[in-house]
Amino acid sequence: MNAERLRRFGRWVTRYIDEPLLGSVVVLMMVGLFVLYSASNGAMMRVYAQLVNMGVALLVMWIFANIPPHYLMRLALPVFVCGVILLIMVALFGQVSNGARRWLSLGVTRIQPSELMKIAVPLMLAWYFQQYEGALRWRHYLVAALLLFIPVALIVRQPDLGTALLIVASGGFVIFLAGLSWRIIIGLGISFLAAAPFAWRFMHDYQRQRILTLIDPMEDPLGTGYHTIQSVIAVGSGGFVGKGWFSGTQTHLDFIPERTTDFIFAVFSEEFGFVGNVVLLILFLLVISRGFVIAAQATTPFTRLLAGAITLTFFTYAFVNMGMVSGILPVVGVPLPMISYGGTSLVSLCLGLGILMSIGTHRKFSAT
Repeated sequence: MNAERLRRFGRWVTRYIDEPLLGSVVVLMMVGLFVLYSASNGAMMRVYAQLVNMGVALLVMWIFANIPPHYLMRLALPVFVCGVILLIMVALFGQVSNGARRWLSLGVTRIQPSELMKIAVPLMLAWYFQQYEGALRWRHYLVAALLLFIPVALIVRQPDLGTALLIVASGGFVIFLAGLSWRIIIGLGISFLAAAPFAWRFMHDYQRQRILTLIDPMEDPLGTGYHTIQSVIAVGSGGFVGKGWFSGTQTHLDFIPERTTDFIFAVFSEEFGFVGNVVLLILFLLVISRGFVIAAQATTPFTRLLAGAITLTFFTYAFVNMGMVSGILPVVGVPLPMISYGGTSLVSLCLGLGILMSIGTHRKFSAT
């Protein structure tokens, strides 16, 4: 009897879990713990803290996997409005840390509302396009662009360019997948390039410096270019098979900055080399390909757009972090999904993956 109850409980727990997606995510997390232990010089307290972060993230993933997509659609508008209100409160009453006003104090804790918008924006835009299914006109894309612009402008003002770019990407993916014409996309791209010299005047000094550092990191090798130079050395020195776990000289001689968070890919590359990077890319591609399969099989515009946007946003995280560490993109403070130490980004990513699972598994159950 007890065995039967356990089986029923197991079926209930895993009913809305997508096994291929969960398996890929858990393997990535285990790789992250493995690398984190080396990157932190064997600091078990940091590994334990990350285990707690992973437990919370997986719980959030399970909760959202069990929420049917039509309930998520009802939440889209109130979550978006709440997020915008929180961003306005940050602008008025937020705490300043390291020259940026990004946090909102709630007494016992503090929150970063911009993280909420990584999910709220694509959720809102997918809901908006669902309302005009089969009757989309150019004005609907303009309204969608305005809905995207409002939170992005508030986040840029903090300033937090890295998060703003990720939100632009997540919202932009929804607009693109909704059927925006390639002619408009190319025209916007040309307009952006033409406006770049004028935008330079309005950028903060640190943002300008990041672009200059990307072009020539050796201009200030001990200052702004230090992160890029040391991470590129670490990636290149890994060679074909790497130097071995706990044997990375750039890592353990403290040359790599932020080696447990944004630059953990440099640690991985140095210790496991080209072969390790190929394995890591395969794991990321398994998550991304599964996301695309779920998006392709989605039954409504809302679920299709949301699943596609979440999948492409996950890809953007991985691409930007690896590009940043490899010296082909500016340093913008984007973590490597499931690998970098930290709880906030891990929870927000797993929340999105939980929504992906909900879209995929509820479709199967509704069809039976």
